[in-house]
Amino acid sequence: MASRFLELHILHNLPASRLNSNEDGEPKTLTYGNVVRACVSSQCWKHALRHTIEEHSHEYATRTRNLPYRLTKHLIGDGWPPDLAAFAAAEVARCAGPKGLAPGSDPQATATMLYLPADVLTGLAALCQTHRGVLTQAAKEAADRTPQTAPDTPPPAARKPAGKKRRTTPDTRLLPTADVNALLTDRTGTINLLGRMLTDIPGGTVSGTVDLAPAFSVHAADPQPDWFTAVEDWPRPGTSGSAHMDTAYFTTATLYRYACLNITDLQRNTGDLDHARRLTALFTEAFILSMPQAKRTSTAPHTLPHLVHYTIRDRRPVSYAPAFEPPVKAPRTGGYTAPAIQTLCAYAAATDRLLGTAQRHAHGYTSLDDGDLPLGTAHRGYDDLIATCTAAAFTPTPPPAAGSLDIPLLPAPAAAAS
Repeated sequence: MASRFLELHILHNLPASRLNSNEDGEPKTLTYGNVVRACVSSQCWKHALRHTIEEHSHEYATRTRNLPYRLTKHLIGDGWPPDLAAFAAAEVARCAGPKGLAPGSDPQATATMLYLPADVLTGLAALCQTHRGVLTQAAKEAADRTPQTAPDTPPPAARKPAGKKRRTTPDTRLLPTADVNALLTDRTGTINLLGRMLTDIPGGTVSGTVDLAPAFSVHAADPQPDWFTAVEDWPRPGTSGSAHMDTAYFTTATLYRYACLNITDLQRNTGDLDHARRLTALFTEAFILSMPQAKRTSTAPHTLPHLVHYTIRDRRPVSYAPAFEPPVKAPRTGGYTAPAIQTLCAYAAATDRLLGTAQRHAHGYTSLDDGDLPLGTAHRGYDDLIATCTAAAFTPTPPPAAGSLDIPLLPAPAAAAS
């Protein structure tokens, strides 16, 4: 079955800011159309997007290698002895998947980064509590087997009997693997949206449904230096000057931001039509309003997107980034936003001419300007746009006309609900 896509095209004007830094501490840039542009990486904006969605949904996820460490602390907080808590946390990692989660350089960390619901510790602690008796006995036996040698005594050399095969170690897992796996592969809304790579546990990998492009300026934008000083408030007698001086860099830019949500895959990930609708609305709002927080206190880049344009498209998504491969030129009076809007509108019309509109299910926009634009339905504000594009994204495609190549893409809502 072909997919349906919700595309978001945003023009966002930013004054002096540094939302994303490179390895030298300067604003990230990229070269496109043979000119240097300001850039905010997709990873940077995706981080802000994820946390915005979680704050609005009150459903949090965490990326970590420190699951054994955090579970140990959680069990100690529940009254477990520290040694037993550490043993139980290590056993959770050992019982996950077919081979367990390999430890990292720190024994209380995993080699694999996990992406989990933040409340997983509660479920894992309850599982450990259910099997506490078995864990306690195994921890005692393990302690009794540990040889007590003098500090300077080398351990005895292991001898392998000649002519005998090495014995196969029996599976001595103390926790039910199915229960551990179920907790570690549980999902949140952001996991269903952004995906997860977890090959160590069957069913742990989740295909992402969001494609997010790096944001870039529609015009040439070089980093600009900002030399600053911090005045010494307690100067010694006869001295004056600053306690610190340095040069920071920032950029000013009108950014083109693009994201695409695969509605069909999201519905498949959630298995629930209403949940998929809620996540679509949350994603749309978060992508419009989220903002990376780097240098926030010294630049306050709290601007709103000037133009938000959506399209609901079947079969394949379309980015308008090539519209800005020739850098936008400002008129004599200055400003890149107005010519950027004209450029985007012209490119949208060109894609309609090339592709036709049979696969474009709906489109619309909202803007800080009052004028009408050839971008579909005009919406008064973000709330109206979010509600309308979410509803349109889940409206079934009508049956094809006789002789048409169009096919219905989404089942009726009643058939899709689980």
